[in-house]
Amino acid sequence: MAGTKAGGKAAANTNKTKYGADFYAKIGAQGGKKGRTGGFFANRDLARVAGAKGGRISRRTKKTV
Repeated sequence: MAGTKAGGKAAANTNKTKYGADFYAKIGAQGGKKGRTGGFFANRDLARVAGAKGGRISRRTKKTV
């Protein structure tokens, strides 16, 4: 049953039974508190440069003649 919707629900029930009803809230909060970088908002110039790099990269394949 691994890898199915039913298996996921069973695993979620097991986790909630073992570790408490707020299991997923707790692990989500831990992940949110671990972040220390602040993202691109902390460095606008870095965001501009990264966006320019991404814009230059073409996802289209080169056409051969």
